Parts: sequence; structure tokens; C-alpha cells
Amino acid sequence: MNLTDSPKIACGSSQVSRSCRWLQSVAPLVGWALVGVQIVFGNSALAHDGSVTVADQLTVGEVASAIDTGLAPSDRESVAAELADLQRQIDELWAQKFVDESAAQQAGDATQPAAIATPAKVTTDKPKYPTVRLSGLLQTDAAWFSQDAANRDLVGDVQDGADFRRTRLSAVGKAWDNVGFCIDMDFGFGGRPSFADVRLDVEDVIGRCDLRVGYFRQPIGMDVMTSAREMTFLERGLPATFLPFRQTGLMLSGAREDELASWALSVYRFPSDFYGGNVGDNGGYALATRATAVVLSQDDGRGLVHIGGAYSLIDPANDVLRYRSTPEIFIGETGGGVPVGVPSNLPPFVDTDLIATEYTQLFGAELAMVCGSLYAQSEAIYSVVDQTDGPTLFLPGAYVHAGYFLTGETRVYNGKGGVFGRVIPNQSVGKDGGIGAWEIAARCSYIDLSDENITGGRMSNVTAGLNWYLNPRTKFQLNYIHANVWREGESEAGIFATRAQIDF
Repeated sequence: MNLTDSPKIACGSSQVSRSCRWLQSVAPLVGWALVGVQIVFGNSALAHDGSVTVADQLTVGEVASAIDTGLAPSDRESVAAELADLQRQIDELWAQKFVDESAAQQAGDATQPAAIATPAKVTTDKPKYPTVRLSGLLQTDAAWFSQDAANRDLVGDVQDGADFRRTRLSAVGKAWDNVGFCIDMDFGFGGRPSFADVRLDVEDVIGRCDLRVGYFRQPIGMDVMTSAREMTFLERGLPATFLPFRQTGLMLSGAREDELASWALSVYRFPSDFYGGNVGDNGGYALATRATAVVLSQDDGRGLVHIGGAYSLIDPANDVLRYRSTPEIFIGETGGGVPVGVPSNLPPFVDTDLIATEYTQLFGAELAMVCGSLYAQSEAIYSVVDQTDGPTLFLPGAYVHAGYFLTGETRVYNGKGGVFGRVIPNQSVGKDGGIGAWEIAARCSYIDLSDENITGGRMSNVTAGLNWYLNPRTKFQLNYIHANVWREGESEAGIFATRAQIDF
């Protein structure tokens, strides 16, 4: 619309002719009012900052006020009516504008993309169970033998040598918060590899009682229940010959909350091979039990007295039993490089051969003590063999040993297992300049495999040892073993032996 053009108003009847002429005269002003309306509804009435302009505030009433002074009183009412009708139309247009804007806003909202739902949190944490860790043990031995003539005649010319006494890799872990496992393979013994400990452990199955199933050391004797990682000497004492050691079975065990007493009860198959196997429907069943107690404990374990007892009843598979033993050292070679006629392994110095047996019973007693840096341990084992076609045999064995730490350490006691634990040097060898732990030790042991119609012989060993613990997991050992044998006469032998050991 051109702003110079005024609305054309046609005049009708004579009654309104005068008013019409006045409207014609004020048409330009009305036109300006309509222009204001057009500007408003053309969205031109908003300033850039969103505020309302003058055009948005213009009304027909204001136009009437502007022209009111130019009308005669008789014409004012007619003009006012016309202007009121015009105001009504403008109000309707304003109302329609707001309706249209509201609809447009809703349509715009509908076309907006739906809000994207926040994706569920993806859990990347690993399950807590099962867990597994790698463990291992390496023991490298060397030995030099000296024999008198009688001993050579008895067992042959024993060769000097070196060997890996134990080379173990283990997978140890948890299948659940109270269920553990161990798969321990030894590449240095027997089947190369053969089983060491292969077992399942369930904690607190009945109160504080733990359950163990698999191939493991049977609970008889303090010496046998001490880990090979933590032995004072290169080998266990001679009475270990009587003990079933590792067999396939089931064991319940427990300890007091303060670990001042422990107990274990096991049933197992006997004898099991290097892989835990046992077959035969003629016997082959056994049980074992052990109990320990600390009768004196003071000064945070620097003063301690331990007592213990054990019992086992064995019905051997196929009703045969054999006891035999070397001196307290083991050395051998299985690669086939030994000359013909030369023993590839250290032969037994005492041997019962096969005994036809109904069953055998084992009785054990233990006594140990700690006094500062001095400690001592002793055991007596009796094997009572009920022969199938012969008298009952009484075969004894015993040992006593003591150790002293020159560097002031104390032998740690493991109350739950009823054994001595790992040696912890006060100052490990390392960048800080520690000297580790130094220990001297001595042992006397004895075994008798002769009684009634069995002449397996008797043997005693006296062992002196020096141990250097570089840190809790590395040690060097030196043993001298003097063996006296009474079998087909008397003979003796001396052995120097060393070991380097590390475990993790």
C-alpha cells in the first residue's frame, strides 16, 4: 500500500453524508492506522532486540482522538461508531495473529528431532572371579660323594653330579571368594613333568573347617607338612621314608581363630603314582589325622613351644608295601647319558623289598621350640606293619634338628599349618647394602628297617648346614651329610651338597 494513497470511502444515505465527508477528510489518518496494523501483522513491529515499536502501540482510539477536534458534535457519534467497528476488527486480527503464532510454534516443536536417550552405561570392569597367578620354584643341586669300600660293595659307586631337584610351575588362584585351586607341575622329578600339588580348596565349608580335594601332602608329620620352599636342609629327615606324602584324597582341616591349635583329617588312596592315579580293588584305602598345639607363646613369637601328634591307617593296594631310603640327598640323571653299569640315580642305602601286608599303622609325635634366634624341631615316627604271612613289624625312625640365625632373625611359626614358615631377613641383599640372613643348622636322624624276618637295614645321618637367605625368596644352601649304614655289615659315606633356590 502506498502511504500517499488514502482509503476511498463511499458516502451513502443523506443521514450520514456529513459524517462521510468527515471520514473522507480523515481517511489519510485512518490509512496510517491501517498501515500500523499491516506493519504489526507483517512482523515489522518488532525491533531487532525484540521490543515492541510505536506501530505496535497505535490504536484506532488514538486516531479518533486525533480527529475528534475536527468534527461537529452531531457527527462525532457516527464517526465513533465507525471507528469502534474498525477497532473490533483490529482486535480480532490481533487475536488471530497470536493463534497462528502459537500453532506455528507447536508445528516447529513437532519437527524438532526427538531427544536422544542417554545410552546405558557399558560396564568394562573385569569379573572379580576367577583369578589366577603364576607361581614357581627352582632348586639347582650339586653333590660330591665319598664312600668307603664296604659302602661301594653295598650300593655301587655313586657318581658325583648336578640336578634340578625341583623345577615347578604353578597356577594358583580363586574360582570364587571361598573356592581356590592349585595346579603345580614339577619338571624336575619323576615323570618330568609330574604332579606336585593339584587340588581344589573350599574355605569354611563347616564353620571354620576347610575342604581340600585332589593330590596333596597327607597330614602326617611336621617335617613333611613343611613346604619344600622353607626347609632348613636340602632334604627332609630319614623318618619321612614311612610317610605316604602326596596321595589323592579328601581332607578336612581347621584351626583356632588365634591359630594356637590346628587339626586335619584325610582319607586317600594308597599308593598314588606321579599323576595321582591309583587302581585296584584289593585295598588301596587309607586315612590320616594330625593335631597340633602351641602350649607356650610369648614375646610375639620369639618364645614358643609346639607339640603335635599324628596317626595313619593304610590298607595298601594289592596288599604290598615297601620302605627304602637314600641318605638325605637326592641326585640323578634320566637323559640316558650315564655309562653302562653306573647308577643313574642315587640308590637306596636301606631297603625292605616288597612286604606282603594286610595293613600298616603310623604313629607320630612332634616337639618344636623357638627361643629368639634359636629354634629346634624333632619327631618320632613308628610304622607298625601287619604282615599277611608273618609277624607284626615295628619299624622306628626319628630326627632332631636345630638352627641358629647369626644375623638375629627369628624362625616364623605358621599356626594354621602347625609348621615353621618362610625366613624373612632383617636386611635383604640389594642396593641398600644388606647382608641377608645367615643361619647355621645341624641334624641327627635315624631309621630302622629291620625287624623279625625283614632285614632292610639301619641308617643314621648327621648333617651340618649353612644357609644364606639373600631375601625372602632366594637362598643358597651348603650341607655336609655323613651316613652310617648297618646292612650286610657296616659302611659309611660322606656327601657335600649345595643348592641354589628361588621361588616366586
